[in-house]
Amino acid sequence: MTAVLVTGGAGYIGSQVVLALLEAGFRPTVLDDLSTGVREAVPPGTPFVLGNAGDSDLVRTVLERTESQAVLHFAASLVVPESLDHPLRYWRNNLGTTLGLLEGMMRAAVLRLVLSSTAAVYGIPETLPVDEDAACHPINPYGSSKLAAERLVTEVAAAHALRCVALRYFNVAGADPAGRSGQRRPGATHLIKVACDAALGRRDAVEIHGDDYATPDGTGVRDYVHVADLASAHVAALHHLLDGGGCLTVNCGYGHGHSVRQVLAAVGRAAGRPVPWRLAPRRAGDPPAVVARAELVRQRLGWRPRHDSLDRIVADALAWERRGSIRAAVQLSAAGE
Repeated sequence: MTAVLVTGGAGYIGSQVVLALLEAGFRPTVLDDLSTGVREAVPPGTPFVLGNAGDSDLVRTVLERTESQAVLHFAASLVVPESLDHPLRYWRNNLGTTLGLLEGMMRAAVLRLVLSSTAAVYGIPETLPVDEDAACHPINPYGSSKLAAERLVTEVAAAHALRCVALRYFNVAGADPAGRSGQRRPGATHLIKVACDAALGRRDAVEIHGDDYATPDGTGVRDYVHVADLASAHVAALHHLLDGGGCLTVNCGYGHGHSVRQVLAAVGRAAGRPVPWRLAPRRAGDPPAVVARAELVRQRLGWRPRHDSLDRIVADALAWERRGSIRAAVQLSAAGE
C-alpha cells in the first residue's frame, strides 16, 4: 500500500478524505495540531501525529518514518468573516504553514502534493460560471492567503521537481453517507450546518445576510458540493500524481448554484418543518454568486461525482446532525447516572 501524509486530517474535509484513501487502498498518516480538528474524527487504526504542519523538521521526520510518497494538505484557516477580523492569523496559517510544509517535503524528497484551495481566490467573478483561467481578485484575507499559497507552490514547482494538483473547492457541505464523518467544529458557519441546527432547535433562526443581490431571489448563490464527492476528487488527484501526471489547478464544484432561500427550503423538506430565518445585513467579503465551470476536473482527473443533488447533500448533513444530538443525549444520560 502506498503511504501518504494528510495534514489537517482531523478536520471536516480532511477526515472524509482519509476515509476515501483507506477505501482506495492507501496507507494515510494524519498530522494535525487539533486547533480546529477533532481527534475522534480520525478513523480508528489510522496513525496520528499531534503537531503543526508548518514545522518543517516534524514534517520531514514523519515523511521519512512513514515512507510517504505524497502529501495531501488541508491544514488551514477557512472562515471568511473571521479572516476579516484576524488577517494576520490567516496569513500565518494559510501561507506560513504551507511554506514550512514545503520545506519539510523538499528535505524529505517527497515531491507530490495535493493542495486544498478555494473558489475564494476568484473574489467576485466577472462571468459565471467561473473557470480556472479567470482573473483572481480575492476580496477577503482567506482568499488572498490561499491564492498566495497556490503561487508559492507554483514557484517551488518551477524551481524543483515538485508536482502539485491544487483543488479549488466551491461550497463543501453534507456528511459521509455512511455516517462516519461530518461537521464537528463548534460554531461552524457553513449555511447548511447552520440551517440544520435551526431545524433541530439548536438555534432560534438562520440569518439571511442580504436579500438584495442581483440573483434570482435576491439571496447569495453558491455551488454546493458534497464532501464525499470532494474526497473522491482528492483520490483522483493523488492517482494522477502517482501515475506521473503534471501540475494542475482545477475547480471542484458541480457547475450549478443554489440560493440561500433554496437551501433553507431543502433543509425544511428534509426536516419536515420550515427552517426559521430572519433577515440580516450583508456580510463584508461575501460575493453575490459563485458557480464553477467544472469540466476540467472531469476531463483531466476522471472525476465522476455521485451525490450531485442539493437534497442529498442536505439529507446527509441533517442525518449527521441528528446522530450528534443522539450522541449528546446519551452522554448526558451517562453522566447523570
